[in-house]
Amino acid sequence: MRIDVLSLFPDMFTPLTQSIIGKALERELLQFNVVDFRDYSHDKHHHVDDTPYGGGAGMLLRPEPIFEAMDALDAAAPGPRRVILLDPAGRKFDHVAAKELAQESHLVFICGHYEGYDERIRSLVTDEFSIGDFVLTGGELPAMMMIDATVRFLPGVLGNAESAATDSFENGLLNYPEYTRPASYRDMDVPFVLQNGDHGKIARWRLKESLRRTLQRRPDLLADVTLDKDGQKLLREVRGEEAGRLADCEREDE
Repeated sequence: MRIDVLSLFPDMFTPLTQSIIGKALERELLQFNVVDFRDYSHDKHHHVDDTPYGGGAGMLLRPEPIFEAMDALDAAAPGPRRVILLDPAGRKFDHVAAKELAQESHLVFICGHYEGYDERIRSLVTDEFSIGDFVLTGGELPAMMMIDATVRFLPGVLGNAESAATDSFENGLLNYPEYTRPASYRDMDVPFVLQNGDHGKIARWRLKESLRRTLQRRPDLLADVTLDKDGQKLLREVRGEEAGRLADCEREDE
């Protein structure tokens, strides 16, 4: 996969060359390039923004630097690609979107700043994404988050191929609690079921605890999860146990 980023602050992307993504770059599983589109500005002061027609607060990114940076990318890497604009009005980025983007051979991220974009820039774009209902000073941090989440799904990037398959959200649920050695620490013990080597019981415990964590923290996710009969039974058990726990807490507070 090739990823290009158009940004006014290319140094912000240095952390992406570390850790797992850095190893992917070393192994040539990924090409990563950041373009400072200020280089395509048209005046000696390298301005890339201007006041909006019709008046209003703030400044807008001018179209010329973005269009001409994209022209340079066309020449350097012709072919199909997804061009992503980071915008609060875009599609909410999530686990499904990350897996979807990981299927592409070339992604381009356009990171804005100031009050917004000249509307004509959107004619270059195939996708608009948002990471949540809040506004940041620029698109660099959302782009980094999206790139990190996407690159994890590229074949060979993770040392253990099962890691991505067991992530939270992979099956629509939050991940179950996990433990490592020592088996007991400061009066906190690893659940016995995880130590007895019975893989069937371990799988059932993990599913049940995944359902429990999802019910406790993100119950909205359960509406879109399809469970088999055993999973439905476990969910009923979890709901009953959680209702009992809450009732006990209420009695203690009385």
